[in-house]
Amino acid sequence: MRLIQVTDCHLLADPAGHSRKGQPLRQLWAVLARARQLRPDVLLVTGDIAQDETSMAYRHASEAFASLGCPWFWIPGNHDQPELMAEWQPFHEELDLESWHVLLLDSRVSGQPGGTLGQEQLQRLAWQLEADDRPTLIALHHPPLAVGSVWMDAIGLSDRDALWQTLSPYPQVKAILCGHIHQAFAAWQGMVAVYGCPSTSDQFLPKSHEFAVDEAARPGLRVVDLNGDQLATWIERIEL
Repeated sequence: MRLIQVTDCHLLADPAGHSRKGQPLRQLWAVLARARQLRPDVLLVTGDIAQDETSMAYRHASEAFASLGCPWFWIPGNHDQPELMAEWQPFHEELDLESWHVLLLDSRVSGQPGGTLGQEQLQRLAWQLEADDRPTLIALHHPPLAVGSVWMDAIGLSDRDALWQTLSPYPQVKAILCGHIHQAFAAWQGMVAVYGCPSTSDQFLPKSHEFAVDEAARPGLRVVDLNGDQLATWIERIEL
């Protein structure tokens, strides 16, 4: 089972619109062209699909994601408008990927760059894990631990300690995928791996105290292969 993660597309209603360093829609299509070559079974998009919060941006996104010809799913990021997203593709809280269970969390807080899961969602997460002991992959937009950038860590997941407390009784949780950080990232919290993913738009400079774009880094995606109870993952980048 091959899952491909893309994230932080920051699309605009104008298909030729520009971001800080490029054209988000053109870059998204280029990333998805590489994704198609990798033959995914599932595409997962971990938030910040739109930059200008327009329905047209989500239309561009849904058409691009559907072009892969595989099931695709998304979760909102801090720049997104869930009501507009749902016009084009409904949300899912969990996915059944054969021997794996995938849980999709919503860390968006309206009007805020940082994220929170909240007690109700954490309680539902515990119920889901109690009911299914298959190897589990969790996805959310905001990183659930510090990534080493002062400005980014200030707008991460505010209740990450509560998340880790919720997960601690459940050894079936193998990894967490996140967006938001616009960079490749890998770390461990106990026995759980945490993976960040390059943006399909602009990349952020790792380990920076203040906001900075990494002009040398290229857009990319994350490949996640799920075989039995084993997970293998790596980053693919594209040249523009």
